[in-house]
Amino acid sequence: MPRVNYRSSDVDLMARMMRAEAEGEGKQGMLYVGNVIVNRLVANCLDFKGLRTVNQVIYQVQGGNYSFEAVQKGNVFYQRSRTSERRLAQQNLDYWRDHPAKFALWYFNPHAPCPPTWYDQPKSGQFKEHCFYEPKPATCDSVYSG
Repeated sequence: MPRVNYRSSDVDLMARMMRAEAEGEGKQGMLYVGNVIVNRLVANCLDFKGLRTVNQVIYQVQGGNYSFEAVQKGNVFYQRSRTSERRLAQQNLDYWRDHPAKFALWYFNPHAPCPPTWYDQPKSGQFKEHCFYEPKPATCDSVYSG
């Protein structure tokens, strides 16, 4: 049983985002970005209440900006998805989760050392240039079970 319900258009959209956000970090980096996308979909807490589809996660606006920078600035995001990225996206949607993004709801590239917290949320780890952050204990239990 997949982690979330999805359609082929969700796989395509997610694959485009994973590539746009982490192509330079290889398949592993793209899978970590996919973890965060799916985690936001299952979380239903904090900044991610009421998100029910991959489309809603990808195009979510917070503070007047898209949550994912690639939607606004990324020409790679607007290219066609490739078979290899679609396979990775489907893995995330079906089952794949791993540290440091296993329970992460946020990530970013600080172009410097990772800060220990991001918007008061603890760092769960780092992969190459991306820092990952999961919710503080007892603030979003659904991300740990979804």
